Amino acid sequence: MDIANCYLDGNADAVEFCPHDSYHNVLAASTYTLQEGDQPSRCGSISLFNIDGDIGSLDLVYRMETSGIFDIKWNPPGVHDDKFLAQADADGYLRIHRLEGCCNGADGVYLKEVTSEKISNSMCLYLDWNPSATSITVGLSDGSVSIVSLLESNLEVQETWKAHDFELWTTSFDSHQPNLVYTGSDDCKFIGWDLRESPSSRMVFQNSKVHKMGVCCIAKNPHDENSLLTGSYDEYLRVWDLRSISKPVNETSICLGGGVWRVKHHPFIPGLVLAACMHNGFAIAAITGKEAKVLETYKKHDSLAYGGDWQRGEAMLGRGKKKKPLVATCSFYDRLVRIWMPENDIVL
Repeated sequence: MDIANCYLDGNADAVEFCPHDSYHNVLAASTYTLQEGDQPSRCGSISLFNIDGDIGSLDLVYRMETSGIFDIKWNPPGVHDDKFLAQADADGYLRIHRLEGCCNGADGVYLKEVTSEKISNSMCLYLDWNPSATSITVGLSDGSVSIVSLLESNLEVQETWKAHDFELWTTSFDSHQPNLVYTGSDDCKFIGWDLRESPSSRMVFQNSKVHKMGVCCIAKNPHDENSLLTGSYDEYLRVWDLRSISKPVNETSICLGGGVWRVKHHPFIPGLVLAACMHNGFAIAAITGKEAKVLETYKKHDSLAYGGDWQRGEAMLGRGKKKKPLVATCSFYDRLVRIWMPENDIVL
């Protein structure tokens, strides 16, 4: 069920609901636009919206211009009071913005940059926070991965190593074992690394045979320490069993009909997954044990399906009625952000 939509000022590539209490109504959206010409440039923006699904409102409350952005992520909730939004951009910078202002109606919120660090002369393509919000892993366009610390509002590159042969599209901390970092790349490889080891011996596993095209996204299951998802240009969402970490097992795969660019686990409904499928819109899938099935698809976007997220909040209303999850999605070339609810009741 469609709730609201809005066009951005550039090509939309990421949407992220704020996970922090009292700010669940705040949605951040980022853009990346290549300005062609004699001196090409990559510009971008971050927009903040106030979302009210009950009345169908999507109100722009703040916008800032940036360099072209590939990824944004809020820091994990419950660690400390600061509400940080991290930005990975085309200029090779990692930037940290703090959400400021009152949460009443979100009308007064804005972002203030608190620190930034030049990570590389290559482009920063992806980022992920560790569970304690003290480190960020960053994937780079030259195939390298960087581990960056955030302490007392200061960023510092701890180490960088060559992890892949081509663009490193995705990297993720293991939320249950944050000494483990996963990476995926255009070289079709899915690799696990142990940060406690030296760079020359920290590779825990390397799988180069399962994905038939580039690995676009990696998402550890927050509800199951032994389960992880990967998405690929080959159009498959894959479920991995990590119980033997030196040799993860691809338990099941499901074709989603388009390159699986992003996947998001629902924050509190186990097994519920939102997938951005590039040329084939968005899909909501259910992962239960060794089975995966598509519950429904959403194809109201007319361009590449790139970004999607679930709004946090309680699943039940006070009157005992179930409340459907709220979803934000964005598409690239048509610069569109949509807010919607699943058509079907979510029953797992």
